[in-house]
Amino acid sequence: MTYSTGSHSKPCSIAVADINNDTILDIVVANFGSNSIGIFYGSSNGSFVSPISIFTNVSRPYSINIVDFNNDQLLDIIVANYGIQTVGIWYGLGNGSFSKRSEYSTGYDSLPSAVITADFNNDSRLDLLIADSGTNNIGVFLSDHGGRFKKLTLYSTGSGSRPTSVAVGHFNNDTLLDIAVANYGTENIGVMLGYSNGTFSQQIAHSLGTAKPYTISVGDFNKDNRLDLIATSNGTHNVAILLGSGNGTFLTPQMYSTGSSDSTSIAIGDFNNDDRLDISVVNNDIQSVDILLGYYQGFQNSSNYSTGSQPYGVAIGDFNNDYRLDIVVANKDSRNIGVFLQYENGSFADQVPYLTGSGPQSLAVGDFNNDSRLDIVVANEDSHNVGIFLGYGNGSFANQVTYSKGSFPSSVAIGDFNNDSRLDIVVANAGSNHIDVLLGHGNGSFADQLTYSTDYWPTAVAVGDFNNDSRLDIVVANAISDNVGIFLGYGNGSFTDQTTYSTGSWPTSVAVGDFNNDYRLDIIVANAGSNSVSVLLGHGNDSFTDQLTYSAGFWPTSVIVGDFNNDSRLDIIVANRDSNNIGLLFGYGNGSFLGDTTYTTGRLPDSVAAGDFNNDSRLDIVVANRGSNSVAVMLQYNIGALRHQTTITPGSGSGLRSFAVHDLNNDKQLDIVYAGFGSRVVGVLFGSGNGTFIHKAIYSTGSRPNYVVVGYFNNDAHLDIAVANDDSKNSYSTGIWPSSVAVGDFNNDYRLDIVVANIGDGSISVLLQYENGSFADQVAYSTGELSNSVAVGDFNNDFKLDIVVVNGDSRNISVLLGYGNGSFTNQTTYTTGWSPDSVAVGDFNNDIRLDIVVANAGSNNVGVLIGYGNGSFANQTVYLTGQSPSSVAVGDVNNDSRLDIIVANRDSNNVGVLIGYGNGSFANQTVYLTGQFPSSVAVGDLNNDSRLDIIVANGDSNNIGVLIGYGNGSFADQITYLIGEKPSSIVVGDFNNDYQLDIVVSNRNSDNLGILLGYGNGSFADPRTYLTSQHPSSVAVGDFNNDSRLDIIVANYDSNNIGILLGYATVSFAEQISLHTHITSAPQSFAVGDFNNDHQADISIAYPEADMIGIFFGYGNISFSQQTTYSTGTSSSPRFIAVGDLNSDTRLDIIVANCGTNNIGVFLGYGNGTFLDPLLFSTGDASCPVSMAVDDFNNDSVLDILVANRKENRVGLFLGYGNGSFHYQIVISSNYGSLPFSVVNADFDNDKKQDFVVGSDGDDSINVYLQSC
Repeated sequence: MTYSTGSHSKPCSIAVADINNDTILDIVVANFGSNSIGIFYGSSNGSFVSPISIFTNVSRPYSINIVDFNNDQLLDIIVANYGIQTVGIWYGLGNGSFSKRSEYSTGYDSLPSAVITADFNNDSRLDLLIADSGTNNIGVFLSDHGGRFKKLTLYSTGSGSRPTSVAVGHFNNDTLLDIAVANYGTENIGVMLGYSNGTFSQQIAHSLGTAKPYTISVGDFNKDNRLDLIATSNGTHNVAILLGSGNGTFLTPQMYSTGSSDSTSIAIGDFNNDDRLDISVVNNDIQSVDILLGYYQGFQNSSNYSTGSQPYGVAIGDFNNDYRLDIVVANKDSRNIGVFLQYENGSFADQVPYLTGSGPQSLAVGDFNNDSRLDIVVANEDSHNVGIFLGYGNGSFANQVTYSKGSFPSSVAIGDFNNDSRLDIVVANAGSNHIDVLLGHGNGSFADQLTYSTDYWPTAVAVGDFNNDSRLDIVVANAISDNVGIFLGYGNGSFTDQTTYSTGSWPTSVAVGDFNNDYRLDIIVANAGSNSVSVLLGHGNDSFTDQLTYSAGFWPTSVIVGDFNNDSRLDIIVANRDSNNIGLLFGYGNGSFLGDTTYTTGRLPDSVAAGDFNNDSRLDIVVANRGSNSVAVMLQYNIGALRHQTTITPGSGSGLRSFAVHDLNNDKQLDIVYAGFGSRVVGVLFGSGNGTFIHKAIYSTGSRPNYVVVGYFNNDAHLDIAVANDDSKNSYSTGIWPSSVAVGDFNNDYRLDIVVANIGDGSISVLLQYENGSFADQVAYSTGELSNSVAVGDFNNDFKLDIVVVNGDSRNISVLLGYGNGSFTNQTTYTTGWSPDSVAVGDFNNDIRLDIVVANAGSNNVGVLIGYGNGSFANQTVYLTGQSPSSVAVGDVNNDSRLDIIVANRDSNNVGVLIGYGNGSFANQTVYLTGQFPSSVAVGDLNNDSRLDIIVANGDSNNIGVLIGYGNGSFADQITYLIGEKPSSIVVGDFNNDYQLDIVVSNRNSDNLGILLGYGNGSFADPRTYLTSQHPSSVAVGDFNNDSRLDIIVANYDSNNIGILLGYATVSFAEQISLHTHITSAPQSFAVGDFNNDHQADISIAYPEADMIGIFFGYGNISFSQQTTYSTGTSSSPRFIAVGDLNSDTRLDIIVANCGTNNIGVFLGYGNGTFLDPLLFSTGDASCPVSMAVDDFNNDSVLDILVANRKENRVGLFLGYGNGSFHYQIVISSNYGSLPFSVVNADFDNDKKQDFVVGSDGDDSINVYLQSC
């Protein structure tokens, strides 16, 4: 939602506070251009009223801050005045108005760009901090006792730094304020840690790469109780967030798009009261304020660890006193418990089993012998006892000591029931319908049980103080009785008889917590039989309200509580066994909950527990998956602490062959480029910097790509992509012989959808777009015979798009009214002339209702059907045209605000213009000569004179004609541009975002599209062609991926599909240049490097059929020398080539993967373009290495080699010694039958450790491995 700051206001800074004391946040903006301060007062619904302005004469306010500066309990405004080099203070008067300005000089040439207030020396008085962009420093004014300031103290931010903004906070948790500064000139964030006397350390700089930070602020954006930094970057479309480590250092920045190229200021606050920080950004270029709301990110993909058979219960605790949480699981059919100790990197060791009795089902942990070491208690259901495992504090445990219980003990809980500071145990015995209480002696042993009757089949037990008497009580879930029973404790280890409360069907799990923040414990129950959870709110006097129920998944078996989104409100996690997922219900803090969000688990999740496994102040989850015989650890999204493998599947049939890793979009995050052999595309997966990838872009290669590499081929500082093609698009199936295509948002989701007219089967196909830019399979609707043209519009004024299609052999049109959800009514038909061939829509009689015009090719006329505005139309009125009118378009060609009709007369070789009278009738046509067989016509202002021009595709002349309009309904003679064979459809649009109209035409017999970029004067550049499928018959344009760039959709007549070409504004590729190798060489892989130290890029190529490599030396102008070759050995069949300095002599070496001889060969370079004979390193018998990555994987500053061994389904790592030799291969296995074909390395999670990604075409997947040590 945006709010105007006024014409020419140039807002430069923003702050948020409650200015008028109405408990609602307001926004204050410094308007540099209009010399004013704008105040937007907030409303209770999150919107803001029009601004109130305070004018500042010629001060040029540049930075703004709001605080109670004079301790009068009223907020004041402080502004850095860039134009007069002062700091100005407006003191608040308490009613939303302010005093006159008080000023303080910041020094000659200081150019103050930011000011804030803070108490830097802990004297309870506010001081001033200023960023001086003119003198490359920050200045601190410490306050004295009289409300004045001491002498200004300056701190350098570096030569040329031009600091533009400052912020303060406790970055290292030492109670002293620290400073963060945005250094625009040096492209970094500077941090100065504070001392107790109000002085500061030297600056520590954090680079933002090429982003120029403009404004900086602080806040805890990831809810880990550590301050983070957020900065806007002028000219980069980015907001950068640097997550704080709590010790004064910060992680690598994460970048977010703002949609503006000049985001000059930022402020934070909770605008929607969800206890998460939101962001407001001032956009100088579009003069608006943007609001970005923070949201909960949920859990990452799980890491799975094998357990014993049938894990039923899970619990957590620190069993070896290393301050890391460990896991214990009850393996029912294995008759043991498994203990998983956590490693320092967040992963877990294999389980260590300990024998139990039969059927261990439920677990709890606690210190039973008061030795500060955690112990374990387990309910052995089939042995009718509980087992105690005393911990040694090192992660190991003594053998169990058992205590006999009732029949089928199913659940166990612990607590101090007699207030003797010793833990006791309560057990629910499902088979004997009672609970047992075992009072602890404090030495690990327990007294004989005390028994209390329950209802039928008690399956779960929990403890809590329900009546606020400081004595623990017990709640038990009675499954068959469909209730819970409450046993109030006397504080001496004995309990009252139970009081029951109804639940849902078959309650299986119970937990307690204060869900409405009234300091009274409430109860949550998982009802397996009714697929729900019940909430019983406690009155604090041992009674509870009737249950409130919330839907869960199928057969919920376990429930826990915790604050999972750090909003100080308890939430609920429920394990839905038969849905194979867990559900998360967010608490509102009033006892109600938001409907659950689900996360997939393994099979049959039976139990769940929560804890902070990676010490990031967020609760994580561990799930026991009974059907998968595993436990799954699910970490909350945070800062990359999780080490796990992520699988990315580009799509079925993609036929992955090769990929490369690089930062393609200059966002300082690594991206993946892959070659899709099967889908005939090059795809780009953009990295988000945390090991995940988003925004897949697809580029057609025109053939089958085998290999892809990224490099600077023409020394223009822009990364280029090179692809080796073995053998042609991003397409979607339609009906038979698609002949016409149109676009529109058919389901009102703000994404463009597609409709196709299928001439061969008398139907239309509707393809709805998904959020990721791809499209659903077609939904077909029957029309008439020979459906050959389609258009869209809102024919019944219900704000839902409808469809009209021309049926050539049925001599009618079909109108399908849209429901607004992507579906349509059955057709209603209207009679036309003979062989209608084209349709267009427009309001011809100015009644705000859409009308239809049809080109009747067989009748040599156009038919106009006036719309009634309810989806129905009058009978056609016909107007004579030339012979065989084949295409029709509408537009106001004489600037009289009335729509006119333009028609291409195919057999007359002309276009006809019918001037509209504005009442639905038209003048006789005026004709203009074209080329032969004009098949398509479009209109647009091609020379920017505010007059419509005509563009026509001349099918048999193989050209397009441009007729410049005079604005009075007449046109100049056509100017022609050669194009491909049989141009069949033409559309105009601005494809390169230069505000000049361009032309796209489908060349039916050339199987391509031609794009002619416009110069804005009515002339056009030569066409650029893009391959399509067979016989493209119709073309349309729209922004399908919401990137503000026009995309193209084409109907491929003989391929029975449509193709989508995504637009990439301002970026184009030169025509390819071919380097010829030997006729039998079969080039398969290549790498780029400067092999002869002439500062030009050279190309090295592996030839598997010729058993050699070749080198083309580059001249720097995209031309190359004749190749030089080196043998790789008889029958070596080199499948991959890579480069790197392997012996630390500053000269590039070459490495090849020899599939035929099962080794890698290292060619050490002399630095002049020549190389030694290869050194060979075995990859294993029958391994067939096919891909490599070269980098420093163990951070010893020496290059290593990672190799994909295809036939052994594994990856091998050769650690380098720095002299060109290597340690023996370390093997990393992948899935059987995966057939890895490519491997690439990169630091995907910004932990300064090299990770790698493996592509496998055996299972068509990409697997990312993150390094954990």
